[in-house]
Amino acid sequence: MKRREFTKVAAAVAAATVAGKAGTSLIDGDAPRNVAASHPPAQPQRVAPAPTSPRSVERIVVSQRTLEGAGFPVRRPFPTRALRHFDPFVLIDEMGPVTWGPGKALGAPDHPHRGFETVSYILEGSVQHADSLGHRGILGPGGVQWMTAGSGIVHAEEPPPAFKRDGGRMHGFQLWVNLPAKLKLTKPRYQEMQADEFPEATTPDGLAKVRVIAGEALGVRSRIDVHTPIIYQHWLLQPGAKVTQSIPADHNACLYVFGGAGTSGPDDKSVTDGDLAIYGPGDAVTLHVPRTAKAPLQALLLAGQPHGDPIVQYGPFVMNNMAQIQQAYRDYQAGKMGEIAPT
Repeated sequence: MKRREFTKVAAAVAAATVAGKAGTSLIDGDAPRNVAASHPPAQPQRVAPAPTSPRSVERIVVSQRTLEGAGFPVRRPFPTRALRHFDPFVLIDEMGPVTWGPGKALGAPDHPHRGFETVSYILEGSVQHADSLGHRGILGPGGVQWMTAGSGIVHAEEPPPAFKRDGGRMHGFQLWVNLPAKLKLTKPRYQEMQADEFPEATTPDGLAKVRVIAGEALGVRSRIDVHTPIIYQHWLLQPGAKVTQSIPADHNACLYVFGGAGTSGPDDKSVTDGDLAIYGPGDAVTLHVPRTAKAPLQALLLAGQPHGDPIVQYGPFVMNNMAQIQQAYRDYQAGKMGEIAPT
């Protein structure tokens, strides 16, 4: 599959599934490019040890629909009443999918963050980022913005002028990754990568494809730089596909399904659109889509090394205690996190 085509095929599958169709062919296209930070060189491929203990699905959390930012619709598996957080992850939001009319698109205007990292992944549409450190960029389909808020930053994620003027379909994800206590006040940084900068791989039978945003899968490895060891993978499994993905035994792991249905684990636990599957101990995750399925399965596989620190989330700040939260608000109100310069 050509570079950047994965995102368009994935988006088409999602749209076709909603409309009751099982597939659509697409023409490869270019995404806008504006890399605002340098990245470490690509890591050499390495052979992971063969997994010996598949993880079972211990719990299913059903995502909830809500509004975020200026009124943008999201589907959220956590934080909710059912699940506050999943160390080291603090939040997962599926943004849309939503089709905006001309002049109607909404985003998230200027707001602060401290103590964690935001990861925005765009499937359809585009997002314009700006922050108080002077970073600016536009993410197109398949693009990722990885922002380390650290000691504090003010940023905005809005539809670019052309998208806001013309409207269109928007679909993506935002993930919040907690920082360990010793890095809560680390220097903020910003990484932006477009679709063609992420490795993709396909199983030998051609039935399963993966884009590796962080970590490694099927012999390819992402070059995004992370503070916390994590795995972030976008899987697209056609009917009949079966994959086994190694996961370090010391990582917490979960799977968020946002299209189709399938099974996971040695007991073939059913997972479907909107489910967050939380895995128990082991060193691998298995995914399977029956040959009789009417649509492919799309899912994000997430895993990370837990910090084990107290987590106190209040609004846009994620710290270890309320005193730190209160200090974050005082620092923001005093202007210590800066402001976004007008263009």
